[in-house]
Amino acid sequence: MNTVTLTINGQQVTANEGTTVLEAARSLGIDIPTLCAYDELEPAGVCRLCMVEIKQGKKTRLVTSCVYPVENGLEVQTETDRVNQNRRMLLELLLPVAPSGPINALAKRYGVEKSRFELDGPKEAPTNCSLCGLCVRYCEQVKGEFVVGFTGRGVNRKVALVAGKGDECAFCRQCYSICNSGRFVEMAEVFPDQP
Repeated sequence: MNTVTLTINGQQVTANEGTTVLEAARSLGIDIPTLCAYDELEPAGVCRLCMVEIKQGKKTRLVTSCVYPVENGLEVQTETDRVNQNRRMLLELLLPVAPSGPINALAKRYGVEKSRFELDGPKEAPTNCSLCGLCVRYCEQVKGEFVVGFTGRGVNRKVALVAGKGDECAFCRQCYSICNSGRFVEMAEVFPDQP
C-alpha cells in the first residue's frame, strides 16, 4: 500500500493512502473532538466537531477530518482560531443539554457557557442527544437491522425506534455503550429485560 507524508500541528506523520486526517492525528496522540466517530462504523462527518484547517499551497480551508483523506504535503492545524470559533458555534447549537455528558465537557473546554440560539416558547426537558446517528448507523452497519432511525426534520428531528421493533432494540442493547448521551439507557428503562 502506498503511503503519504503530511504534517499535523507541525509534526510530520506518514500514513497509508485512504487514512483520514482524524486517524493520522490520533496516531500522533493529537486529540480532535468528535461525537459521531466510531471505529466500527464508516465515517459520516455528522457532528462536524472534528473540523480542522488545512493548507494546500497558499490556500487554507476547513475540512471535516473524519472523512478527509490524507494527502502528500498536506499541512493540518487542529486548534486555530478559525477552527475553535467553528467548534464554539457548533456547541452553541447543541446547547442546552442535560447537566452531564460529552457535550458539556466540550462546551467547557471551548469556553461555551450558553447558547444564543435558544428558542423562545415551551421547552422540552434537555437530553444529551446530539443527533450524531451512532445508534442508527450501528444498527444498520454492524447489526444489519433497521430498528433505530430518525424522525422529524430540523429542530424536531429525533432518534426513534421503528414502530413494532422496540422489543428487539431493548434486548439487543449493543449500541448502548457507544451512545454519547445515555439516551438508550433511558430506553432500557422503558423496555426492561424480560425474565
